Amino acid sequence: MPINADYRGPADLPEVIALFPLPGALLLPRGQMPLNIFEPRYLAMIDDAFRDGHRLIGMIQPDATHSEKDGTPKLFQVGCVGRITQLAESGDGRYILELTGVSRFKLVEELSVKTPYRQCRVDYFPYLDDFTARKGEDEVDREALLTVLTDFLKANNLKVDWDGVETAPNEALVNALAMMSPYGAPEKQALLEAPDLKTRAEILIAVTEMDLAKKRTSGDPPLQ
Repeated sequence: MPINADYRGPADLPEVIALFPLPGALLLPRGQMPLNIFEPRYLAMIDDAFRDGHRLIGMIQPDATHSEKDGTPKLFQVGCVGRITQLAESGDGRYILELTGVSRFKLVEELSVKTPYRQCRVDYFPYLDDFTARKGEDEVDREALLTVLTDFLKANNLKVDWDGVETAPNEALVNALAMMSPYGAPEKQALLEAPDLKTRAEILIAVTEMDLAKKRTSGDPPLQ
C-alpha cells in the first residue's frame, strides 16, 4: 500500500517509539496489519501517535518464557514499526485501523515513562534493506513456495484467490503468507528476523512442511 510519508532510511524514523506487544502478531515492511484497538492504554497510544504527527507504532511480540521483576512480560528483541494508514471509529469506543509496515528494528532500551503504554529506544540500522522495496525477491524460490501453499490449502480445506497469488510480486507474496501463517510466536519471530526475503521464504516453507508432516502422522484435524 502506498503511504504519504517517504521513509528512505533510519534518519526518517524516530529513535523512541511506542510499542504494542501482541503475541503471534507479525508485521513486515510494506505489509498491512488490521488491528482492533479497545484497551484504554492503547487507545491513548493511537491518540498520541496522531498528536505527535508521525502516526508510527512499533509492533513487537512479548516473550512468554521470560518476565521482568514486576511480572511484566519481557519483549523479543526485534519488532517492526508501522504507520497508521487507515483509521475508523467504531462508535463503541474502539479504533479499527490498519498498519503498514515500514522497517524492522532492534530494541535498544525500554524507557521509564509516564504513558500507560511501553516506549523503547530502537535501532533501525541493522535492517537498512527494509527501506528498499522488493529487495532480493528474484532469489525467492516461488515454485517451491506455491507448492507448499497448495499442499497447506488442500490439507486444511481452504481456498485462496489464485489470480491474486499469481500476480503478486514475490515480496508481497512471501510477506503476506508469513503474516497470515497460523504458527506460534517462535515461528513468527523467526520469520520476522530472517536476514532476507529468500531466507524468510525458506523458513516459511520449512515450517509449513513440518506442520503438514506432523498432521499426517498424528492424525490431527485440519485448521478450522
